[in-house]
Amino acid sequence: MNDIEICSLKLEHIDRILVIDSLCFPTPWSRKSLEKEIENSELTKYVIAKKSGIVIGYAGMWIILDEGHITNIAVHPEYRGIGAGSLLLEALIEICKIEFIKSMTLEVRKSNIRAQNLYKKYGFLQNGIRKGYYRDNKEDALIMWKYDI
Repeated sequence: MNDIEICSLKLEHIDRILVIDSLCFPTPWSRKSLEKEIENSELTKYVIAKKSGIVIGYAGMWIILDEGHITNIAVHPEYRGIGAGSLLLEALIEICKIEFIKSMTLEVRKSNIRAQNLYKKYGFLQNGIRKGYYRDNKEDALIMWKYDI
């Protein structure tokens, strides 16, 4: 899609990821948290999307037994709408297949209809609500699941 390349996230990408995170989320991850996620590659899987050599997005998940818990999917605002989010989600799904993960889950803001539509496109279904989940504004999170990976 539009010359977007999906690669593994490495420590050298953190500065760009921190920029994307700060543009996409009211409460971005700290450098230390991201570094720990990358270094713990037994339990975490992170990928990036690059266009013309520039990191434009990233996605990650935790592997918990036979489940993948998506922690983040973020695309730089200037690069939204070109398919990077879909490619990142497809990459996580493919990792789950390789790792024999049977299901995936995530939380998404109740107001984030765009993200919800992306997840639904890939077979995620709403299966609960976490009341007041987001610290910044106490917004509810929808819990979504994809079964039979």
